[in-house]
Amino acid sequence: MPKTSILIVDDEEDILELLKFNLEREGFKIFCADSGEKALEAVKNFSPDLVLLDLMLPGIDGLEVARVLKSKPNTSTIPIIMLTAKGDESDVVRGLELGADDYVTKPFSPRVIIARVRAVMRRNAAEPDDGIQAREVHGISIHPGRREVAVNGKQIKLTMSEFDILHYLAQRPGWVFTRSQIVSAVRGEGFAVTDRSVDVQIVGLRKKLGASGKVIETVRGVGYRLKE
Repeated sequence: MPKTSILIVDDEEDILELLKFNLEREGFKIFCADSGEKALEAVKNFSPDLVLLDLMLPGIDGLEVARVLKSKPNTSTIPIIMLTAKGDESDVVRGLELGADDYVTKPFSPRVIIARVRAVMRRNAAEPDDGIQAREVHGISIHPGRREVAVNGKQIKLTMSEFDILHYLAQRPGWVFTRSQIVSAVRGEGFAVTDRSVDVQIVGLRKKLGASGKVIETVRGVGYRLKE
């Protein structure tokens, strides 16, 4: 089987070398870029399976790289894990709004990066259509095997995180789930995420669902539920 290819984008040479060494040791095929411009060129030339993207880059910054990748049909499905040294969560939230799948704050352990990469790749892998039936809730059809969602028969495109959250809420309409429960269910226990980033995913999901988005209800001070 071909190796999973990863593009690492960072302007710090020591970080590039550290990540390249550890990921290659785990069996991944690695490409590197030290600027946003080179990253976009590399994606066009090599079409990686995943991008590790630093947000603070010379020239075109990481957020703009993410925006460009997620706006094009041929690159919009490539998973992105953001690398950020910023304490302000605003850039992380913006990245998640653009469709990034995960983020890691510097300084980080290579073991954490490897675990996050494997987790995102597992979630991004196409699940076999093994007869699992679509779930129909409030006119929203959710097919877990195909990872497809349709509203009143019209298919809509969701990010992996948005799909996982919707599928999780739809399993028990009327039940209230806290933000930490949602994070644990769709990302795994111990995932470092803020309440704000969960809210951002919900806002994006409601927007894409259109008029049906109102079935995702906010329970103030607790979390979210799908209308019973």
